[in-house]
Amino acid sequence: MEGASFGAGRAGAALDPISFIKRPQTILRITAWVFSIVVFGSIVNEGYVNSESSPELHCIYNKNEGACNYGIAIGIIAFFACIFFLVLDLNFQEISSVKDRRRAVLLDLAFSGLWSFLWFVCFCFLANQWQQTKKSEEVNQGADAARAGIAFSFFSIITWVALVVKALQRYRMGTDMSLFATDQLSAAPGTSYPGYPTGSGVEGTETYQSPPFTETLDTSPKGYQVPAY
Repeated sequence: MEGASFGAGRAGAALDPISFIKRPQTILRITAWVFSIVVFGSIVNEGYVNSESSPELHCIYNKNEGACNYGIAIGIIAFFACIFFLVLDLNFQEISSVKDRRRAVLLDLAFSGLWSFLWFVCFCFLANQWQQTKKSEEVNQGADAARAGIAFSFFSIITWVALVVKALQRYRMGTDMSLFATDQLSAAPGTSYPGYPTGSGVEGTETYQSPPFTETLDTSPKGYQVPAY
């Protein structure tokens, strides 16, 4: 983008909603938001089963409560984080300070990198516990939800890694200082340009003197007569 500062134009410029929705970064955030809903939604709804001998609910992933709690926690935090960063992206162009824009991009980069790693841990954790789960009739009823949690954890890794790449591109883009140099160069309304300082070698109109040899001469001096031809 010409004249861009960390991927956005001058502060206060109009933002086209259609172009905002079509941005790869916006599409990735919405995708990550949907994936997080699938992960924690599938675990909350069908991730807990009970046996015939006991009415107590257990986590479907090898009865490991930590696996279900971890998947739910990571998914819910990712859900709210996607909403937060979507709002930040929507208002990013309104940020006039270069330092604040830089902090916002660094926050996006750090959080996306951290959640890429946490989603990788979630995928490995759930997949490992699912392999150790003893199959039963109750487990088979929630098997699709368990597999969905594992699959969309893996898809979330890819999505958040892509967000890391986009944030890194924005950070490397940096700032076009021409956006801010014009503010300093332009003079305020009604302000005149300063004149030459005293003693600069250029004299003002007050010290102007008439050139030499310009005294008024008498066109017909006394004693002089025009010869007749």
